[in-house]
This record gives sequence, C-alpha cells and structure tokens, in this order.
Amino acid sequence: MDTKVPRTHKIEGEFARQALDPKWTWDRRIPAPGHMSVDFERRVDFDRLRTYRLERARQALRNSECGALLLFDVNNIRYVSATKIGEWERDKLCRFALLAGDDEPIVWDFGSAAVHHRLYSDWLLPENCRAGMLGMRGTVPPSVGLMKHHAEEVMDLLRQAGVADMPVGVDLAETAMFFELQKAGMTVVDGQQVMLDAREIKNQDEIILLNQAASMVDGVYHMIWEELKPGVRESTIVALANKMLYEMGSDDVEAINAISGERCNPHPHNFTDRIVRPGDQAFFDILQSYQGYRTCYYRTFNIGRATSVQNDAYKTCRQWLDDAIDLIKPGVSTDTVAKVWPKAEEFGFPSELAAFGL
Repeated sequence: MDTKVPRTHKIEGEFARQALDPKWTWDRRIPAPGHMSVDFERRVDFDRLRTYRLERARQALRNSECGALLLFDVNNIRYVSATKIGEWERDKLCRFALLAGDDEPIVWDFGSAAVHHRLYSDWLLPENCRAGMLGMRGTVPPSVGLMKHHAEEVMDLLRQAGVADMPVGVDLAETAMFFELQKAGMTVVDGQQVMLDAREIKNQDEIILLNQAASMVDGVYHMIWEELKPGVRESTIVALANKMLYEMGSDDVEAINAISGERCNPHPHNFTDRIVRPGDQAFFDILQSYQGYRTCYYRTFNIGRATSVQNDAYKTCRQWLDDAIDLIKPGVSTDTVAKVWPKAEEFGFPSELAAFGL
C-alpha cells in the first residue's frame, strides 16, 4: 500500500500503521547504494522517510504527558519538518518548529528561508512556513520583544489545537525564551527525551543513509592511509578529509580529530599542526553528516611497521571489541556490554567519567 497521503490530511488508522512500518529488510545485506535517484533500483524513499519520522514524533508525543512539542534543536526540527538551512544555524537557536496535537508541523525560519520552504518543501502546508526571529543567543536582547511576540503566537496556536492546558515539551532554548514561554502561560517540560524516543528506532531509509554516510568515511580513510607519511601535519590530513567529504556530498563535516605520536594518550579530541614522525601511531575520528545522518568513526594507523608491543595491544583490543559485539542484540543495555571491558581504574583513571565521560 502506498503510504503517501495528501499533506492536508492527517495520518490515521491503517495509514498510520503503514507509516510506522520501518520496512526493514534483514534477510539481505544492508545496502549502501549510490547517492543519485534512479529508476532501476529502490534506494532511499524520501517521501516514506519524511512520513515515518513525523509519525514517530506524533506517536512519541501521544505517549508523553505533553500536548505539543516546541523544538529549537536543529536535528529535531529537521526530523519533524524535513527543513534545513546552512550549518551556521546550529548554535543560533533562532529557528523553531511546533508540533501541536495531531496538527501539521509549523516551522519558523528566516524570512527568505520560509519562502523557500513554501516553494520547495511541498510536504508542508505553505501557511505553516512562517517568518520568525528570536534572540540569536542574546544578540537581539529580549527587550526588543521578539521572544515575547513568538511566545504569545505559539500560545495562541496551542489554544487553537486544543492543547493549551497541557505541558509543552521544549528540547532546548535560550534562557530568556523559557521565561517568555512561561509568561505566556505555558507549562514547560523536557521535550528532548520525547524526541529521542521518537528518533530511537530507525526505518530502512535511515539505516541506508547511515550506511551511505559510513561508506563516505570508508573512502576518506583509504585516502588517509595513502597520504599519511613522515612530514605530513595532522592539520593537512584534516584539510584533505574535509575536501573529500564535501566533494562526496557531506552536508556538515562537524569535526575531524587527528591525533598522532605522544598526543595519542589521553585523547585530546582535536587536531594540531604536529608533524607525523616515523614510528608514530595516529588515530582519527571523522564526524560528518550526510542528509542529517552522522558518523563518529575511528581508525588507527601506524607510520611504518607496527612493533610487537603494538600488535599485542591490537589483539587485546580486538578481543574486547569482539566480546562486546557478541553481546549486541535487542534488549541488551550498555552496562551489560561494558562489563566485558576493563574498568577505568585499570588504565590509571579514577573513574569512568574521568576516563572518557560515557
């Protein structure tokens, strides 16, 4: 059955059940197809993806105490509305979206972006793509009144949706915006956990996108293996990796940690202009996004031949990883998996928090 329905209709009954079907295909290898749309292979179905994500958010909302979700986290905005602008948005807290009851999502964006959504994001109601502006992390002070205006606008929409007496789940916002929401009459509660519940179960399209994102990093690591030699700086590898990822279609290279030699322990989570030397070990962590689906993908290299001590350490680490992988199955929690690994104290750290923070 075709799960695509007119955007002016609510998804109910059988349509809702179809929309929530993740369409998994565990009977064969998870694909990492080409990134283009073609007529001869079924690849990512973006209509299905958008419908699934919105219905997952609605289901999580229904299962919570909230009557609505007011979202400022750009990952959550994209999940619910499938809208995206440049990565400069990420720390501005200026875009927001509302999912109230069973109503269609409403997005507030920079004026020109809102017009763009009306033209090109036809899964949204045109009137639900609104111009909006908040504080840009305090650059526009609350005294200007933008936050007050939008808080009152949202409260009016909650009344229209019949959920004004229910708590509003907010993921994150400027402190001043929280105050204005409360002044407008809203009971604000944590909405981030509601959204994380929604995002927890990936459908087949999301899994393919994650696999495509990982395949991009596969190629970058081969390039790093070819380029990594004495005399090359960590920062040079980072530059080459950024170039290659953006050429392959990455929408955000969030960070590339490049750590070599004596900098390897403890992990500093950065890169420098350090020059790689013969005999060094070097490890990398590539954090990048393809269509909003992100990687955090490590690999370790030797500059020259590995020593017997390094080989022994590798075998030990590989055994720990294999033991953990053997435990991975539905219903197993991370504390069970972690029990097969050494404790932080065995590495000289006072606690797990001090060792890595997980």
